[in-house]
Amino acid sequence: MIGNRFKKLPPPPDWATKEDVQEMIDAAIRKHNRNASIISMCVGWVVLALFAEGLLRLIGVIPPLFPWLNLTIQ
Repeated sequence: MIGNRFKKLPPPPDWATKEDVQEMIDAAIRKHNRNASIISMCVGWVVLALFAEGLLRLIGVIPPLFPWLNLTIQ
């Protein structure tokens, strides 16, 4: 009974080959790069919009958000 645990089991018939593993790794890297690019693009648009808003507030095109926060160029 206890000897059955130590018998060598036959390998399963569907081992992953090196090519399969490389394909999985490449797919994961592609997915990561796509997601990172989308996130980076969104963050870039937000930063650009905030910069433009600050510049327009500084030159006086947009009124200040708070009355005590009045930025002007002298």
